[in-house]
Amino acid sequence: QVQLVESGGGLVQAGGSLRLSCAASGRTFNGYSMNWFRQKPGKDREFVASISWISGSTYYADSVKGRFTISRDNAKNTVFLQMNSLKPEDTAVYYCNADPQVIELPPYWGQGTQVTVSS
Repeated sequence: QVQLVESGGGLVQAGGSLRLSCAASGRTFNGYSMNWFRQKPGKDREFVASISWISGSTYYADSVKGRFTISRDNAKNTVFLQMNSLKPEDTAVYYCNADPQVIELPPYWGQGTQVTVSS
């Protein structure tokens, strides 16, 4: 029932920008932390950015701090990741995640969207 659908990925040159969207549906997300993760080829999935659905408080991985901005439009149930000054090492599949912040409840995941940054 709950669905997270990422969009906005693509191919971009180094130094360019992309804006990813995560359309969330199936429930209200009060109390949830909305997150972006990414997985580089052959690597483990890593945390990128987080935003509180209610408060809007944000948190970023050091690798993207100052370049990426996470935001949300509660009325549209959508989370965004604005990615600026992209680097080839940002190339990854980017996943949207909704974490209920309850220990016994697992998070929801989107299907991922490919971001490729060329040099």
